[in-house]
Amino acid sequence: MTDKVAVIFGGARGIGYASALRIAADCSAISLVDINGERAKAAAKALQEATGTRAMGYASDIGKLDDVKSVRNDIVKELGHPSVLVNCAAIVDDKLFLDSSPEDWNRMFSVCLYGTMHVLHEFLPSMVEAKYGRVVCLASDSAKTGQARLSYYAAAKGAVVALAKSIAQELGRSSVTVNIVSPGATNTEMRNEREENLLAAMGPEKYERRKQAVLKAYPLGRLGEPDDIAAAVHFLTTDDASWITGQVLSVNGGYMMS
Repeated sequence: MTDKVAVIFGGARGIGYASALRIAADCSAISLVDINGERAKAAAKALQEATGTRAMGYASDIGKLDDVKSVRNDIVKELGHPSVLVNCAAIVDDKLFLDSSPEDWNRMFSVCLYGTMHVLHEFLPSMVEAKYGRVVCLASDSAKTGQARLSYYAAAKGAVVALAKSIAQELGRSSVTVNIVSPGATNTEMRNEREENLLAAMGPEKYERRKQAVLKAYPLGRLGEPDDIAAAVHFLTTDDASWITGQVLSVNGGYMMS
C-alpha cells in the first residue's frame, strides 16, 4: 500500500473495474468515474469491500469538459491529487460508414477522442508539478488494422494513439509516462450489448457462423477477458514500467502481431 491516488474513467465495469481491482493494491485511494453515477458508487463500494482500499464513485460525462473539470475538483478535494490515471471510457457503434451520419461521428469523437483530451488536460498538470505520473489510455487494435462497421470508432482510437504518443514526448522530462493498451475482442458488458444487437439483427444461424469466424482469427482460440487487459494496464501504472512511455501494448490473443 502506498499513498498514491488513482482515477479510472469508465471504472464501474468491464476492463475499467478489472483494472481497479488490480491497481487498488498499490493505492491508498481510488476513484471510479462513470457516466452513470449510481453504477460508479455501487462499483466503488464493491471495490472497497473486495480490496480494503478506500474507493469512491463519481458521475461524469467525459465528453463534456465542464463535467471533467467538476469531477476532478471533487476527487482532489476528497481524495487528493491522482498520480495514476486510466481512461477506459468509450462507446461503440455498429454501422457501415455510408450508413452513418455526422451525428454518429460527433458522438463517437466526443467520447473516445475529445473525452480523452479532456481527461488528460485536466489531470496531467498536477502530475507534471509533482514530477510523477502514470497514465494509461485504452485504444483498440481496430485503430491499427481498420475494421468494417467500426470505421469512425477505429478513427477515434487511432487519434488517441497519436495523441498519447505526442504527449508522452512532451512530458517525459517530468517523469510522467503515457502509454496505450490496445485490446482485441474482450468479453465486456459493452461488447456483449453489441453482440446481442447483432444476434437479433442476423438471426441465430448467421450469428453463430460469424462468432466462429471471429474465434478463428485468434491464435489462442478464445476472446479476451477483462482481467487479461487489466493485467497490462496495471503493469504500466507501476514503477516497474518507469522506463516505458509512448508505447502501444496490444493484448489480443495473437489477433494482430507487430
